[in-house]
Amino acid sequence: MKKKTTYTFLIALCIIGFWLFENFYTPDTYSNPKGTGTSKIEMDYLPSSTTGEVVNHEFYTLSYSEPHEQAEWVAYELKKSHLTNDDRKRPYFIEDPEVSTKSADWRNYRGSGYDRGHLCPAGDRRFSEQAYNETFYTSNISPQDREFNAGVWNRLEQQVRNWCRTYGDLIVITGGVLEDGLEEIGEEDVDVPRAFYKIVLRKEGEQVKALAFLMDARESQAPLDTFLVPIATLETRTGVDFFQKQPQSWQDRVEKTVDASGWDF
Repeated sequence: MKKKTTYTFLIALCIIGFWLFENFYTPDTYSNPKGTGTSKIEMDYLPSSTTGEVVNHEFYTLSYSEPHEQAEWVAYELKKSHLTNDDRKRPYFIEDPEVSTKSADWRNYRGSGYDRGHLCPAGDRRFSEQAYNETFYTSNISPQDREFNAGVWNRLEQQVRNWCRTYGDLIVITGGVLEDGLEEIGEEDVDVPRAFYKIVLRKEGEQVKALAFLMDARESQAPLDTFLVPIATLETRTGVDFFQKQPQSWQDRVEKTVDASGWDF
């Protein structure tokens, strides 16, 4: 009888321990406080922030929107040297220590039916453990329909990697369209975007080529080029000036039309 009571106590203790670990444990940070930031996007290509909450991590930069509990954009540079197949252990999602208001807890997503969709993809950051782990800050995720996340959105992410292999270094800016009246999940009211966008830019000498994609947040079998829009359209939808530091003549040339020539789909 005594042994049975002891075993029951130990089992209960283990269950409580696992529950506490699952619900309350998170590591402090994935960032390197002495990092050089050499993989961050060039400052001349950083978008404007409608919130004033710009966070510079070692391997990407973001603008956090506290009312929506997610980033309005994440920007990063993708280099050929980043495209590795290194096997990385998937870390925990944790709150971003650099966001002044703290980013949303990952538990807001639990039971919602939505994926914790990466904005800067973990697959673009396999080249180092720190770079990979940084993509698991909750400031870098947004609620996404599972079929959308694994389907057309994933196809676009793979296409971006293929372009990097073909054309070289790219600048990528991506996020959900944050607007009024969105569905909300979790205790912190994380907004669920109805659409997502991605801008891909590359340099050719003194010239640049840029594409912008706008997708409803649902699965589609349509070819990727059917989602192309002018960058100016994204600026109207999001309120973000994506290339604010470029001359107006540059913006007029690059942002107002769709030019897919020189991009192999």
